[in-house]
Amino acid sequence: MNIYPNSRKHLLAVDCIIFGYDILEKEIKLLLFKRIFEPAKGRWSLAGGFVDPDESLDEAASRILRKLTGLDSVYMKQSYAYGEKNRDPGDRVVSVAYFALIPIRDIDKELAEQNGVGWCSLSSLPDLIFDHPLMVKRALSDLQNQVKIRPIGFELLPEKFTLVQLQDLYEAIYQRKVDKRNFRKKILSMGILEKLDEKERETSKKGAYYYKFNELTYKKLRQNGFYFNLDVY
Repeated sequence: MNIYPNSRKHLLAVDCIIFGYDILEKEIKLLLFKRIFEPAKGRWSLAGGFVDPDESLDEAASRILRKLTGLDSVYMKQSYAYGEKNRDPGDRVVSVAYFALIPIRDIDKELAEQNGVGWCSLSSLPDLIFDHPLMVKRALSDLQNQVKIRPIGFELLPEKFTLVQLQDLYEAIYQRKVDKRNFRKKILSMGILEKLDEKERETSKKGAYYYKFNELTYKKLRQNGFYFNLDVY
């Protein structure tokens, strides 16, 4: 039944701002691909596509991310809706943006190569199509706000990491330096990190102990009113 016969239909799309963290280069990177179709064929773009009639926005975003990376269960959050009438020269398209966090090492490299996608540093992004630069800027701001109050930064790290690597990650996200002493004091006082009997010896002879995020402990603390806050300077 067509209840709205006189209403014009618009195309609905999702765009995924996929962030990854390069633990060696200490940089946040963005997964991009070169479009193989018009408009803007051959230019760099975020991962995106149209929403199928039988799927939700979340399902469409998950499908697109899975197609490009081979990953199913990743952290993903809806960011913002973009509906300027001339944002896409191909048609009237409303796009809902999502940002996702994935460890760079987990991506299916063969699948990524087949789809023509690659990682680009946030500090040297190429020119992106349409309003994608705005999407990236807003998603990065969302990420910076979220990591202060939720432990989602661990999604970008290996299962085990040193405190130095954890601080490097937060500095890459915040895009500023943080005080080492304050950072360590605050994160360790939360009681959500588990110290391992293993040291990282690739970057120092003495070695630094590995830690891992204890999600079960975090969930129990949350039930008792614990509030994650890692806004440090």
